[in-house]
Amino acid sequence: MKLSELYNTKKRTISFEVFPPDTDEKCEKLYLEMIELAKFKPDFISLTYGAGGKNDVQAKEVLNALHERFEFEIMPHLTCVCSNKKFIDESLNFLKQLGTENILALRGDKPNDSEITCTDFHYANELVEYLKAKTNFSIAVAGYPEGHIESKNIEDDIKNLKKKINAGGDAIFTQLFFDNDKFYKYKELVINAGITKPIIAGIMPILNLKQLQKMTTLANVSIPKKLLNKIEEHSEDSNYIKELGIEFASVQCEDLLANETNGLHFFTLNKSYSTSKILTNIL
Repeated sequence: MKLSELYNTKKRTISFEVFPPDTDEKCEKLYLEMIELAKFKPDFISLTYGAGGKNDVQAKEVLNALHERFEFEIMPHLTCVCSNKKFIDESLNFLKQLGTENILALRGDKPNDSEITCTDFHYANELVEYLKAKTNFSIAVAGYPEGHIESKNIEDDIKNLKKKINAGGDAIFTQLFFDNDKFYKYKELVINAGITKPIIAGIMPILNLKQLQKMTTLANVSIPKKLLNKIEEHSEDSNYIKELGIEFASVQCEDLLANETNGLHFFTLNKSYSTSKILTNIL
């Protein structure tokens, strides 16, 4: 089902994001995790794509497995970074044959190990426009409740979001966040900007301090002080932090659903335990 149809027929959705492992052994481990996540009957699964075809073979194999073996609806990612029209066209041909109807279009993170970044597409709105011209897919775009790390301010970021929506974006999937008030404020600003597309909340269960530090370095994500203090106090206790992450995200998700958020999109990091516990707590 297309995103444009899904969010018109359901009040809320549950979806998961996974990434393509780099070995067959890791792929099989991912499929075992997906068996657990499948119990929650997700509306679709999102799969990250390596920029410009990095890990493309494994990505296609995983997409096939998610679609054929698990019969999931899927939403692959496509990026501007390290991509060109030839690569995008080849990807679209594969996805059409697979029967998918949805794509998440992103600019993508600039690689550290290559001078090649963007060629035919420099910004996500350009990719969205191209995809809309070439297909009848539903196209999702990214949103940033605290502003993209490269944006001057949140208002400037929402101007860029509007470009993506005007180019044909059908739904907005947010970056992870830990402060619901920032999400609600962002949603208000988006609506005030004249954007009426559904906004889906990105949720990442906290697994350890290292993961948290990495995310806050790469992205503009703030951590509530009380939460951070607890994590730092128990930084060597991985089990404590994992359970704390489940508890925190469960409360966070309950509040989001109570406030009529369109959907919850879990960044699973290819693990089922935390996401499964959270969903068991809230559903």
